[in-house]
Formats: sequence, structure tokens, C-alpha cells
Amino acid sequence: MNDDEARRHGRVITDDNVGPLLVGMARGIAQGLSVTIRHFISTFRDSWRGVPGTSAGAEPFTQHPRDEGLFTVSYPEARLAVPENFRYLPVLLFDDDTNKIRCTSCGICAKVCPPQCIWIVRTSGPDGKPIPEPAAFTIDASICMSCGYCAEYCPFDAIKMDHRYELATTERKQTLLHEKESLLVPVSYYAKLHPTDFAAEEAERLAKEQKDREKATA
Repeated sequence: MNDDEARRHGRVITDDNVGPLLVGMARGIAQGLSVTIRHFISTFRDSWRGVPGTSAGAEPFTQHPRDEGLFTVSYPEARLAVPENFRYLPVLLFDDDTNKIRCTSCGICAKVCPPQCIWIVRTSGPDGKPIPEPAAFTIDASICMSCGYCAEYCPFDAIKMDHRYELATTERKQTLLHEKESLLVPVSYYAKLHPTDFAAEEAERLAKEQKDREKATA
């Protein structure tokens, strides 16, 4: 490639084309700085009129993707709201009215768990026969990957994913082994965290019960 061809392809900087090149660079820099300055000014504008979420005890809130300006959360006094589908560690449900644990210790959750972090011991009666209730239910939070398979495959809607994520500890062994007593939460707690899923599950359960009653009376 000769000099004329290289010049036509913009691969040689000469006195003839350095001017337009510098103009283009300056234009790009100016455009980038204009965005920075606009955000800088909007930040001060928001600080003058007060920034939401910086007061202690405020309810969790969210920032819309199109919101601009300063957005500061004074954690841990204030917190961002987590979405409904957010999941962290599993919890076990018990009915509010009867206090009966939904889990029947069938072991499906332990079988489908990819990192194998669930251990279940089934309750036995005085005659040695199994009782459909867990005597022990342990989840190793240090290896749980929060995949949600246990909640997805549970046929009794007994295990669900929690929103609590502040579980840091200075001890990495016994503290991260969550036993049955610490995993149990009422169904009303789950309904508050996941209202959409809870409503769908209740509608499906009621429809199934209605279908069973119709079969019984047919």
C-alpha cells in the first residue's frame, strides 16, 4: 500500500488530516464531559432538596432505572428493597393455625440439591415405624448455592427461599449449620415475602381440594 492509499484509508497522519482528527477527538471528549457534568449538577440538585433513604429506620425502597442524580442508602440504617423473586437460603414452613410442619421428610430436596447441603432425619414412632415429620433438618449455609431446586421440587410446598441475607459470622462451622429450629417460619411469613407465588399456590391447592370433593361425592 502506497502513501496515497494509506492516506485514503486514514492510516497515515499528516499535516493535511491532523486537523479534522483533533476536531473529532475534541468533540468526543466534550460529549463525554457533558454527560459527567450533567450528572454532577443533578447530584447537587438532589442533595439540596433532600435525598431519600438516608434517614434511620426508613422503609426499604427501590431506585427506578430511569432515576437520575444522587442515590445514597445509609446502610445498615436504611436498606434497599429486594425483589419478590430474590432468593437466598431455604426455610421450612409450618401452618399458622395448627403449627404443623409441612415437611414430611420425604428427602426429595436432599436428593436434588446440587451441592448436597441438606441432611434430613425422619421421625420414628415408639414402634419404630417412620412418622412423616423431620426429627432433624440441617442445611449447611456455607455450601448452599441458593439455586432454589429444593423449593421447586418439594411436592408439599414445605421449603421456600428466604429474603434474609445478613448472615455473616466470625465462626464458620457450627454457626453456618442451620438446624430445623432456626429454619422454621410460619406460612404467613412466606406469603408476605412472595405474595404472587403464594396466591398461585393457594389457588392451585383450593382447586385440587374442590376436585377431590367432587370425586368423593360423584
